[in-house]
Amino acid sequence: MNQDWEDRVAAAWARFDDYSEHEAPSFRARIDALVAELPDGSPLGPFEQACAWDSTGHSDRAVPLYQEALARGLSGYRGRRTRIQLTSSLRNIGRPEEGVKLLTPELDASCDELDDAVRACLALCLSSLGRDREGLSLVLGALAPHLPRYQRSMANYARLLVERED
Repeated sequence: MNQDWEDRVAAAWARFDDYSEHEAPSFRARIDALVAELPDGSPLGPFEQACAWDSTGHSDRAVPLYQEALARGLSGYRGRRTRIQLTSSLRNIGRPEEGVKLLTPELDASCDELDDAVRACLALCLSSLGRDREGLSLVLGALAPHLPRYQRSMANYARLLVERED
């Protein structure tokens, strides 16, 4: 889509926190109006609608829309965001196994600012499955580079949480 549309979507999201809980339908209607401007078959439409449903507390409504966006070929940065957000929504509706399957390949994806979000969402899914040590390992591994000290120690502790004992 063009930059004007992108700017208007960004402006809508910038005002999201101004909406009260009972104004959620109004926010979703604003997103729907922007989506209506997109060409048929654009993966951006279901992505933006999924985000709106998800952000207003309806993970169950967001899941099929995220899946549709991916099926339509959403890729790149927004595709990665979609997989992260879909994983979180799957966990919220009691399907964390699907989230783990979807997000695990993102651990090996090219590095970007979403890497820590990948690990955090994956850790939550793993915890929901009773795999807390694996989840904690991911979180510690994500945290370690941000610490002013003890980076190497924390990275080692993260690794040792999941390394098999001989």
